[in-house]
Amino acid sequence: MTVTAPSVDRQDEPEAKASPSWGARLLRLVPAAAAALSGVLLYVSFPPRTLWWLALPAFAVFGLVLRGRGWKAALGLGYLFGLGFLLPLLVWTGVEVGPGPWLALVAIEAVFVALVGVGVAAVSKLPAWPVWAAAVWIAGEAARARVPFHGFPWGKIAFGQADGVFLPLAAVGGTPVLGFAVVLCGFGLYDVVRVGLEWRRTRRVRRPAAAIALLSLALPVVAALAARPLVSDEAEDGTATVAVIQGNVPRLGLEFNAQRRAVLDYHARETERLAAEVEAGKVPRPDFVLWPENSSDIDPFANADAAAVIDKAARAIGAPISVGGVVERDGKLYNEQILWDPDKGATQTYDKRQVQPFGEYLPLRSLIGALNDTWTSMVHQDFSRGSEPGVFDFGDAQVGLATCYEAAFDWAVRDTVTHGAQMISVPSNNATFDRSEMTYQQLAMSRVRAVEHSRTVTVPVTSGVSAIIMPDGTISQKTGMFVADSLVQEVPLRSSRTPATRLGILPEIALVLVAAGGVGWAVAVGARGRRA
Repeated sequence: MTVTAPSVDRQDEPEAKASPSWGARLLRLVPAAAAALSGVLLYVSFPPRTLWWLALPAFAVFGLVLRGRGWKAALGLGYLFGLGFLLPLLVWTGVEVGPGPWLALVAIEAVFVALVGVGVAAVSKLPAWPVWAAAVWIAGEAARARVPFHGFPWGKIAFGQADGVFLPLAAVGGTPVLGFAVVLCGFGLYDVVRVGLEWRRTRRVRRPAAAIALLSLALPVVAALAARPLVSDEAEDGTATVAVIQGNVPRLGLEFNAQRRAVLDYHARETERLAAEVEAGKVPRPDFVLWPENSSDIDPFANADAAAVIDKAARAIGAPISVGGVVERDGKLYNEQILWDPDKGATQTYDKRQVQPFGEYLPLRSLIGALNDTWTSMVHQDFSRGSEPGVFDFGDAQVGLATCYEAAFDWAVRDTVTHGAQMISVPSNNATFDRSEMTYQQLAMSRVRAVEHSRTVTVPVTSGVSAIIMPDGTISQKTGMFVADSLVQEVPLRSSRTPATRLGILPEIALVLVAAGGVGWAVAVGARGRRA
């Protein structure tokens, strides 16, 4: 008997799943590309460019790609935004040591931005979401400024706003409030466009949503304009004539460390050249002189010849000098500022408190040494941390000290002012970073600090750019890079405290709590929705 197979009606078979077209695949890449490119746009808003306003469309696009996303997508998009921003911003970290440390640093720092992306996506469906989302960004900055290895706050949004309309807000609540305003305005820009498109499509829009979008965009600008009276160059405690010395270095790069005596001689020579101009009546005699970090890597307490060089320069100029030295004491190494009086010699010292990981000390030394002994040979001995704020007494002027890397940390600058500083100096050594953007990024930080605390800020740098910054954040004088030069100017001394100085960490704590409240609310709403 023959068995005939049953006929099959092809219409009853499930249709084969069509593979996505190339167009559909490319479309899926659009959010990823937008996230990365908006990060690049944020980088372009930073110095040495003066395109501060590009931060607003950068955050507008960031808000667009994150709104309504699940946590996995938000994590990836946030990481891409972080890479787009931080890879070009921090490229200077690999100038002398190769791409490895640069890429490792960016890979770690971008994780914080990725987590911020998750938080922004979570709060993006809440009422007044731009407020919650901007607070989440500041919470991410607060975390980056503290961990790992005591934090790395480079790339705070506030540091890209030295030329911007929002700068006066630094005097209200420091870098957290300034950064919050910029991010809020950027998210508000996206929300205004989103609401506008919704109205155009449906001719209907919820009034509360429209009002919140407009306020998110407009209020930061209004607040910045209202804060302008806090910015003043008035000399409350008289004036001081200050000299900033840039001696230059023999060669670029890390090799200059092997030429320590030459660097000291260069700064002494430039000071003596300035002394000759003073004697000739070409420039006024300074009340005090500021040398940069590492201007005497030869310990003047242990080497009589180095002490003699500094002493000769101080006597020539007839004024005390703040010298940046490397000092060994009780078997410990310190990055130290030394107040050198022409008659009494060394009278005061300040030891740098926020030392730089992988530059001035090596975290996880044994582990890193086992993997690669290059780092251990470069940082053969760790610098120890100071414990007291640095405020030098130059007679009628009290000068606060924040050495180089410390300028990026809110607390390290603020406590010099709360301990009586009438002006601030940021002695730095950027010679190891060649002609990279690092110098200009750091200079912008000092401009923000000037407004934040309403103080004159001087920036003496071994190889440039050295500068004198007025309390309103404007640069009154600056040098070129890798030239020997000096700046002399009469600057205002001030003792009043801005709200930012008085409030200290409180605005940042408040914004972190707002971020936590928004994320908690979003999680609770999501949990209720899943139960329903």
